[in-house]
Amino acid sequence: MKIIVLGAGLVGSLIARDLSLDFEVTVADKSEEALKRIAELSKVKTIKIDFSKENAIKEAVKDFDLVVGAVPGFLGFNMLKQVIEAKKNIVDISFAPEDCMVLDKLAKENNVTAIIDCGVAPGMSNILVSHASKLLDEAQSCEVLVGGLPQSRYWPYEYKLVFSPLDTIDEYMRPARMKVNGEIVEKPALSEVELVDFPPIGTLEAFNTDGLRSLLYTLNIPNMKEKTLRYPGHAEKMKILRETGFFNSEPVEINGVKVKPIELTAKLLFPMWKLKEGEKDFTVMRVTVEGKKNGEKVSYVYDLIDHFDDMMKVTSMARTTGYTCSVVVRILAKGLYDKKGVCPPEFLGMEDEIFEEILKGLREKGVIYEERIVKS
Repeated sequence: MKIIVLGAGLVGSLIARDLSLDFEVTVADKSEEALKRIAELSKVKTIKIDFSKENAIKEAVKDFDLVVGAVPGFLGFNMLKQVIEAKKNIVDISFAPEDCMVLDKLAKENNVTAIIDCGVAPGMSNILVSHASKLLDEAQSCEVLVGGLPQSRYWPYEYKLVFSPLDTIDEYMRPARMKVNGEIVEKPALSEVELVDFPPIGTLEAFNTDGLRSLLYTLNIPNMKEKTLRYPGHAEKMKILRETGFFNSEPVEINGVKVKPIELTAKLLFPMWKLKEGEKDFTVMRVTVEGKKNGEKVSYVYDLIDHFDDMMKVTSMARTTGYTCSVVVRILAKGLYDKKGVCPPEFLGMEDEIFEEILKGLREKGVIYEERIVKS
């Protein structure tokens, strides 16, 4: 089977390296540096493509059997549309801001399976929520707590970037959608800060972010929320920057020169947030689904604590995101899942065989989700 990975970034390159163990893999990107780097580390082929050019993606994927989408979010929707129009199955981790479900009809008309948002969160979080809700007679609430953090804490921000910097800022700007008593409501990002203990990591803070995405519409759970995890104090610092205007994209005039505040912020802040050579990260996630089973109140809790891979020199966020995607690619390649249309990851969690196959595949990569069942 011939697979093309669109995007040679941190996660896309890991997915390509992993899939090249079993398949003929080609990576496409416009960055010659990124393509050279991955070619030196693995046996994948590379092609240079500017994804922003009209129909470039459709042309690039035409000779392949399966596509992996790992492009920046702002390119994600157009990329997905072109792949579907090319009648190719795809597993996507681009996390486009648009509603990709509007492409469902097109995917079905083209006999395409398009699995979107197939990372760690969204992605594995959705899979765990849907599987747990299926085990209950009545699912009443779910909570997703997730974050990627540096193992070492340095003042003033105690934070390092493990994915797109602009996506991080967008997460702090965009209102957080959640469900309260069956109604979708919006609350400010970075709001409702609470402290949560994660042994052996310690105490982290959790605050509202807009990460539920398709779960708000696909599962009948009346109370749902997602919160991002950081070291305590992070949310307050980000709110100060946001409310002062440092995250705004509207230009302001300074001495006759128009400057976008976000561009200044990027110039000053992002270098401080960059995960430097020798620095390591970890990923922590807790998914809790509560409800009733056989008349009892039951909670299914899934915990993940994953660390930087010292042997492969790969970040934990790349591992937990990339391996989720590559495991699902293998499931499609084996023909175990063939539902047509645009499929958010929670659809996978509803099928027991697929769910177990995903957990097994991740365990083989050292990404382990611990399940606890709490009765009260």
